[in-house]
Amino acid sequence: MKIINALLLFISLTTLSSCSDYLDVVPDNIPTIDHAFNNRVNAEKYLFTCYSYLTNPVDPNANEALLGGYESWIAPEGWWYFDNSNNLYAWKLARDGQNSNDPLLNSWDGGNGAGNLFIAIRDCNIFLENIDKPVDLEEYEKVRWVSEVKFLKAYYHFYLLRKYGPIPIVDENLPVSSTPEEVRVYREPVDDVVKYIADLLDDCLEDLPDDIQNQTQEMGRITKSAALALKAKALTLCASPIFNGNPFYTNIKDNKGRNLFSTSYDPAKWTVAAEAIKQAIDFAESHGAGLYYYQGFDPISDSTRIKLNVRGAVTERWNKEILWGSTKNDNFLQQVAAVRLQNAPASAPVISMMSPTIQVAERFYSNHGVPIEEDKTWDYANRYKTGIVSQEERYYLKEGYETANLHMKREPRFYASLSFDGCIIYGNGVVGDQDYSKLNYAQMKKGQTGGMTAAEKYSASGYLPKKLVGVESVINGSNWTSKRYSFPVIRLADLYLMYAEALNESKSTPDNDVYFWIDEVRKRAGLEGVKESWTKYSTNSSKVNTKEGMREIIHRERMIELSFEGEPYWDLLRWKEAESEFKKPITGWNVKGENTTEYYEVKVLTQPQFSIKNYLFPIKQNSLDVNPNLIQNFGWGTSN
Repeated sequence: MKIINALLLFISLTTLSSCSDYLDVVPDNIPTIDHAFNNRVNAEKYLFTCYSYLTNPVDPNANEALLGGYESWIAPEGWWYFDNSNNLYAWKLARDGQNSNDPLLNSWDGGNGAGNLFIAIRDCNIFLENIDKPVDLEEYEKVRWVSEVKFLKAYYHFYLLRKYGPIPIVDENLPVSSTPEEVRVYREPVDDVVKYIADLLDDCLEDLPDDIQNQTQEMGRITKSAALALKAKALTLCASPIFNGNPFYTNIKDNKGRNLFSTSYDPAKWTVAAEAIKQAIDFAESHGAGLYYYQGFDPISDSTRIKLNVRGAVTERWNKEILWGSTKNDNFLQQVAAVRLQNAPASAPVISMMSPTIQVAERFYSNHGVPIEEDKTWDYANRYKTGIVSQEERYYLKEGYETANLHMKREPRFYASLSFDGCIIYGNGVVGDQDYSKLNYAQMKKGQTGGMTAAEKYSASGYLPKKLVGVESVINGSNWTSKRYSFPVIRLADLYLMYAEALNESKSTPDNDVYFWIDEVRKRAGLEGVKESWTKYSTNSSKVNTKEGMREIIHRERMIELSFEGEPYWDLLRWKEAESEFKKPITGWNVKGENTTEYYEVKVLTQPQFSIKNYLFPIKQNSLDVNPNLIQNFGWGTSN
């Protein structure tokens, strides 16, 4: 179908800013489409233009999923990072700053931290319409490029769907001679958009490479595994509560009288999603993908090795678990996530400002692999009091250090994912842990190396996302040497847990298939299976036997395993759980405390706001004024 008017080529070229990455190349000095496709070189540049619209997952200011929820907080007004950063678009979402006059992270029109993804789709269509023109382009290259651009076109539709729900389907560009009425597009029903995305991905599969052969030049480009994984995620989104019979949207119709959302719950959507996820897993594994396990030869303990399993799944560059990774420069993300380990001047590049909350610290399991509030052996009531670290926990915490009980007897992913007062920081130039007394550890109280200083580059909560800092990156006083990695857009553990979720939702009661896929992820994290853990240690041991109980377990497992990778934000939205989670008080330690007694006081950093309307982004009011065939998302218009 033809939906959106083709604009002049120069509009897209002038609205792009190129990056250093090869996938961000924008054709320059090419005034016409004919010139853009007059030879292979220029056509390849246009291919990379289609790639260049990909959102930047490692920019915490622009990625709604990194700072847009409650997972991480930053310092308020009057602190260094806030006062020196004008583009805190994602954080403004969490501070109830979204609006319909000039929306934050506006992927529909472009603006406030986001590019116009409809322009991205339009440029993909231009590419597909003109790629037959270069006479020096080999056929095998052409068919691959066409398939890559079809994938990108599907991905941009998916990204818009996730943010806005019903969107126009931009299958072809309209000619400039189109009438005003033809240009006034409609939003299409969610189910139709999902089918379009899935069909487009099916169409591109045959001609995509199974894997990347030229790993020095082409990593980050699209493969069959990426396409199958994206299809799985699109169908899972369609099956999820946000779009599957959501009563919020039952009466949402366009001026044709069409329901834009499904009006009733369809359990068969979970079966369809499960089939797609399994297909993606099977193909990926048959072509070498697998869960990441640290293969280094450092003389390290089993405890440290398990932590490196967890960190490496994210920060080991192009490891076998990554089905589609980003090529964007992650240096800034590491800077805001790293903890200072030595005294450093105000000008030091380590910023230490991306601050996970106490709520995030609490969602990780105990050392028995169950929630701390359910573990019958864990002292939940006294979690905010302090104690002395024993030798038993020396690879996780500094032996003899006084820290919160909340930090003790926790699962390995807790220690792999979070930096906090008294925790061991493996790496940073130290190889091996046999002499554990030489391991670096964080000191986060006011005046200490990792705490509040005159520079005001410190955590607002007392936590930092260790998981996002490469183990080979080195902080040495005012010096910072980062080891770049390929931030995972989709990794295999995501599919495993998504498959467990889809199976659980499609069955009347959980079975061994449901347990198997979640247990594979838990095993990599050094934990027993869910049935064993809940039977032995949980005060609610029967939870694993019911669909509702396993739903809760799977949701929490995803929140833990995929912490700080963006997925928890999108998951809470698609599960319709953001309404409760995003309204909880944001808490942290008293980072102004100079001693243990003062520091370990729980402080409320803010009381966030979230309402039903925030499940979907608003469409800019001006776009609605220009096109009366568009309707506003629920809660953002004067009529709803």
